Amino acid sequence: MPVSTHPTQRRFAALARIVAVAALIAPLSACSILNPPDLVIYNAQHEELLDELVPLFEEESGLDVELRSGKDLEMANQIVEEGSDSPADVFLTENSPAMSIVDNADLFAPAPAGALETIPAAYVPSSRNWVGFLGRSTVVMYNTDNLTEADLPASILDFAEPEWAGRVGFSPTGADFQAIVSAVLELEGEDATRTWLEGLKANGVILQNTLVVMQSANAGEIDAGIAYHYYWYRDREENGSDSDSSALHFFGDQDPGAFLSVSGAGILKSSEHVEAAEEFVDWLTGTEAQQAMAESYALEYPLNPEASLNPDVKPFDELEPPTVDVSSLNGPQVTELMTEAGLL
Repeated sequence: MPVSTHPTQRRFAALARIVAVAALIAPLSACSILNPPDLVIYNAQHEELLDELVPLFEEESGLDVELRSGKDLEMANQIVEEGSDSPADVFLTENSPAMSIVDNADLFAPAPAGALETIPAAYVPSSRNWVGFLGRSTVVMYNTDNLTEADLPASILDFAEPEWAGRVGFSPTGADFQAIVSAVLELEGEDATRTWLEGLKANGVILQNTLVVMQSANAGEIDAGIAYHYYWYRDREENGSDSDSSALHFFGDQDPGAFLSVSGAGILKSSEHVEAAEEFVDWLTGTEAQQAMAESYALEYPLNPEASLNPDVKPFDELEPPTVDVSSLNGPQVTELMTEAGLL
């Protein structure tokens, strides 16, 4: 029998399909409503790392955690937009400027006392509304066939000079590089930062992401690349395919190029699960979780002094980062300056 194409029959058929789909979805929605999580975490740190950590916390605490992952600035702006209606209990970032966006909007509750006692004051903002829990050191990855360490400049600011034209790579669109720019802004001021960005635009090689920066330096397509330390160490631990012809240079003497970017953890004022949120942040900054992160694939620096990283990674106490107030790192102003320079 031919299929009817009468408009009324088509509308009834479509309605029947919608009802059928709704019948399938309804039990799932009801289940979500009847069994809400004990804790909702907006996570902008590496998803793979939190996928390892959260089950450990759930097993120890008996709490059910919902993890929603995204990018630093996008999630920070989402929280600001949601305001007091945000479903998030805890916000985790990869870099601290995103924490400042939420803190400046007065959306964080005070950080729990246990975490504040555990993490050194250098990694806690003056508001004491959030705490750092991991750190990543700025480095230069350089091709060992093209350069020796002695060929590298004394400061990261020198990479903007014409002598480095076409030789140094970076990825301006990522939160990692933008956090480095925020440190330059805090340490050197707006005019110097603008000049540096204009120099990088004119002389640097813009690449898609930090992995491509590492690969390009290793292949000799660029002489050097600006990144964080853990990309290179992870590759060396896995198989070295993207790092076997390169080495790391750590700037010293509190140069902006020695900047240590801090991952932050904060509790939202609007949280309906404050006790669970405080328990998680205390656990995250405690020795057990910090050592678990230190022993994970991440190879980022734990900020709890009782935890220690893989001995193959440059020791934390040998770093010479500049003193930066983590609460003063300004994401929006960095975005404006980078856009002005044509990097975004």
